[in-house]
Amino acid sequence: MEDLQIHNLQEELLPGSRRIIKDEHASTSDDSLLEKHGDVILVPQPTQSPNDPLNWSLARKIWHTLLVCYITALTAGTANTAGAAAVGVNEEYGISYDVFNTGAGILFIGIGYWTLLASPGSHLYGRRIAYLVSCVWGIIGNFWFGRLQNKNDTIWTQLFVGASEAVGEAAVQLSLLDIWFEHQNGTSLGLYTLATSLGTYIGPLLGGHIASSSLGWRWIGYWGGIASVITLAIFYFGLEETSFPRDRYLSLQSQVIDDSPADPTAVPHAADGTVEAAPPSTAAQYPDEKNVGSNPIATAQRRISVSFSQRKTYWQRIAVITPAPNLRGWGFKQYGKRLWSTLRIFTFPACIYAGLQWGMQNVCLSYYLTVQEDHWIGPPWYYSDAAVANMNLACLIGSVIGCFYGGYLSDKFQIWMSRRNNGIMEAEFRLALMVPCALIFPAGMLLFGIGSEHGWAWPVPYVGLGFIGFGYGCAGDLSITYLADAYPDMILEGMVGVAVINNTLAMIFTFAASGWLDSGIQNCFIALAVISFVVMILSAPMMYWGKSIRRWTRPMYTNYLHLRDGMDQ
Repeated sequence: MEDLQIHNLQEELLPGSRRIIKDEHASTSDDSLLEKHGDVILVPQPTQSPNDPLNWSLARKIWHTLLVCYITALTAGTANTAGAAAVGVNEEYGISYDVFNTGAGILFIGIGYWTLLASPGSHLYGRRIAYLVSCVWGIIGNFWFGRLQNKNDTIWTQLFVGASEAVGEAAVQLSLLDIWFEHQNGTSLGLYTLATSLGTYIGPLLGGHIASSSLGWRWIGYWGGIASVITLAIFYFGLEETSFPRDRYLSLQSQVIDDSPADPTAVPHAADGTVEAAPPSTAAQYPDEKNVGSNPIATAQRRISVSFSQRKTYWQRIAVITPAPNLRGWGFKQYGKRLWSTLRIFTFPACIYAGLQWGMQNVCLSYYLTVQEDHWIGPPWYYSDAAVANMNLACLIGSVIGCFYGGYLSDKFQIWMSRRNNGIMEAEFRLALMVPCALIFPAGMLLFGIGSEHGWAWPVPYVGLGFIGFGYGCAGDLSITYLADAYPDMILEGMVGVAVINNTLAMIFTFAASGWLDSGIQNCFIALAVISFVVMILSAPMMYWGKSIRRWTRPMYTNYLHLRDGMDQ
């Protein structure tokens, strides 16, 4: 029994291996001190601070989730509407469809590399500023697209639209994981993926109907710009800050406990695992603010103390910038250091794996949307813009199923596997669900591609689109949730790496789309199906060697966290 306990404790020291289920044979003497939801141990453990996002009520968490998922859907939608204007722009200005493919490549540059460039801001200035800047980029890009007059406008508007969507590549996932517990990762990130899918497929659907209406194609951009203005107002007044320096709180709390008696008041937990707000701690537990002087460490302690001991006011919770406790001045030097250190994420195989999974989804997205918009308007279908737009409904239905499978069901599967493993969760458990995706998604690419080449009518090409939507909904969800499970303290950096990899791949393949499709739709889609299968079946070796890889990268992981969190303390 003692050997089993020692083994389990060792497992908990490995990132991605944690005991999340209370088990009599694996319990330690400290189990009674851990907060739980049923027999599921809450990870991370909530604090007693009234400003800890994990202590939010369920209603407050749901509102925040709806907001960040809404902006994910909006930005994904506006990023995929340009193609719906292609026919109208071609008729009015003679701008070819190849220019739109170039614009799509620029869009992916904007998404991936603005995600990277903006990433240090979430650590230094809080989460909210990323959302507000995203709305500004969306306003610029969409209204500019509505005023489009030449090739340069067609291409460079997409850089701003892409930068707008960047918020959904890393900041949204970070915000969700700020407020939900680890055993809810699949569900919360599944909702994010669902929002991405809704925007990706409803955007072209609405765009096609707008282009076919009396409003005309310019209103695709105008409506996107108006929505961005409204979103800016909603987010300024309705989105709360979720950054919370948990490690600093625990460190300060341990110092306080050494110096004075701790408040024994426990934090009550609701049945759903959310935590009711704790009453403010007494001022005696925190450093005396009158004696801090100009000492930067004491100033940081005062900032932490006030943040933890007093419930923030509404205006504090919606401040544009919430400075990190270790922010020095404007933080420009720290920003550069953090940006440089973030590049270390590309040495982690799990990040490369997740980036490839998302990347293939975006690569294939460019191709089947291009075929819909350019090929199905001709013989034998002669679809209108609206009819082409309606094809996205098949993808949307498949995607909703895929998000449920890769999100909520994967959480249930993870907990079930952990129970069978003496309560120990392994990050790789979730990857078993990737096997059906590796078969269904390539099959969808074959059905749609071959059907488009040979003029097949309903239902086969639409079934193919449904299969494609299923893969889009679950492959990305499962892979980024695996990354979050494997390296839980490096969420933002991991998602930044995924964004750069997947959008770089999408950019490269999109620039080559016109020439490749001109050589034959069937051969192009057969090749894409084979590449997709190879990429997605990488889940099998990752399942087998993933834990060994996590053990190998553990020193890299801990060293990075020490560097990041100790930067300019």
